[in-house]
Parts: sequence; C-alpha cells; structure tokens
Amino acid sequence: MDFTLDFAAGCIGGAAGVLVGHPFDTVKVRLQVQSVDRPLYRGTYHCFQSIVRQESMTGLYKGIGSPMMGLTFINAIVFGVQGNAMRRLGHDTPLNQFLAGASAGALQSIICCPMELAKTRMQLQGLGERKSKQKLYKNSLDCLVRIYRKEGFRGINRGMVTTLVRETPGFGIYFLTYDVLTRHLGCEPDDPYMILKLLFAGGMSGIASWISTYPVDVIKSRLQADGVGGYNKYNGIADCVRQSMKREGWRVFTRGLTSTLLRAFPVNATTFATVTLFLMYMRNEEGGITDCEPLPVHSSLTASPQQAQPSSL
Repeated sequence: MDFTLDFAAGCIGGAAGVLVGHPFDTVKVRLQVQSVDRPLYRGTYHCFQSIVRQESMTGLYKGIGSPMMGLTFINAIVFGVQGNAMRRLGHDTPLNQFLAGASAGALQSIICCPMELAKTRMQLQGLGERKSKQKLYKNSLDCLVRIYRKEGFRGINRGMVTTLVRETPGFGIYFLTYDVLTRHLGCEPDDPYMILKLLFAGGMSGIASWISTYPVDVIKSRLQADGVGGYNKYNGIADCVRQSMKREGWRVFTRGLTSTLLRAFPVNATTFATVTLFLMYMRNEEGGITDCEPLPVHSSLTASPQQAQPSSL
C-alpha cells in the first residue's frame, strides 16, 4: 500500500512541478542552443519576454506533452528502484541515500532521454513565430515517431550517454542534500513550520543537483537539438564540447543557468509540498503513520520527493 501511495503522490506532485517549471525550461533550452554568431536573446529575461511577445504565452509551454507523458513511467522507475535500493542497503544514511538515488537516476534515464529529446525538438519548433506556418511535429508522440522513422532506434536515444552522466550523480546529490537538510532542520508533525521546511529542503536540493550537473545538461541539449533544420554540427560528445569551448569559451557551460535555477526551486518545492500533503491526507484517512514518522528502512518523507528532480531535475 505504501508503494501505491508513493506512486500516486509522485505522479500528482510531478505533474504540478511540470506545470510550474516548464516555461523556465523552455527559456533554458532556447538559451542553451542559440548561435553565438547570431544570438536571438540577450539573457534570461529578454528570452522570456521575446517568447511571450512573438509566440504568446503558449510558446512557453511548447513540448509540455512529452514530460507529462513520461511522468508516470519515470516515477514508477524512480520510486521502485530507490525504495528497493534502500531496503537492500538496510540503513538510512546520507551515503545510502546518494547510492539509492543514483541507481534510480540511472535507470530512469531510459525514459527520460527520449522524453527530453521530444521536448527539446518541440520547444525549438516555430522559433520566434506566433503561429508556426509549417509544423514539422504535431505533438511529442508524433515527434518521436518521425525521428524513429528517419533515424531509427539510435535517433530517439540521441543524448543517452549525457543523460546518464547527468541523471546518475544528479539524483544522488539530490537525495544526499535533501537528507542532510531535513536532518538538520528537523521534522515534527506538530511543527507549524514543517511545510516551509519541506519546501526549503526540496527547493535547495533541486538547486544543488542542477549546479553539480549543469555543464553536462548544456551538452545534452545541444546534441539533442542538433539536426534541427536538417544540418548536423556535431559528430559526438567530444566534438560538441570541443566546438562549444572553441567558439564560446567556458561560459558556454553556464548558458541558461539562471533560468534553470529560477525554475529549480519552485518546481522542487511545489512537487515536494504536493507529495507531502497528499501522503499526509491519505495516511490520516487510513489512520496509519504520519508523514514524519520513520519507516523501517527510510522515512516516508525521504521516499516521497524523488521525482522532484526534473528530468527531469
């Protein structure tokens, strides 16, 4: 029953996080992949403003279908793997939280990679147009089908290696940071500031995770956007890193970081609060344990915010 509740809470919390954070993600992707020779945007705010002015508010939500579709599968993998890993490790320690989170992050990359590929392609479709005159993709599913027909299985898994490199330590750092913060802040059911503490811990954990893996995300976005317009610039990860460094310097690895961090806190905080409130309500209805009481291996709070990192992260 605990697994079912955690799964349902994760789906609801993850959906809330996607709705809050997707506009920031669209801005991040646009900034990451724009050409240094002919940049369309001067910065985060200008990018946000330009999208709204040229494409309306709906432009900020391009590609949202892909993360929404992948949400159930990602949550199932993350919750199942992390819970089983913690039970096998046997002790609720910061190191075990890192290891369990890393294993969950690695396995959920199988779904995350094609999901983010579709999201990226949809976000770049009709760039700067209020109404796209010719839409290559009808929706996220159509996008993946077309990529598969043209490039095969390898095509829909473009960026898989960089996704694994990002997600494995990213989820580990998320769980480690969350565990350390919640232990330090304390969590009591009758604490009037409990929800604020959970919001803070979840939000800061997301920020820590993104900062630690962001350079890899820049390369992943560029590889997944490569080929849009029928022209491929990169021959692989090393070539992408080399060309990006040569043309734009080390700052290329921070391109879009501001919008990402602006997104990270509210997304993780929203997801965390939604998951926690849902679990508290359901367990109170059942007359079971409260949200802050420890489970045999790991606390329910520790188990609940796994999907707060998007994908992710």
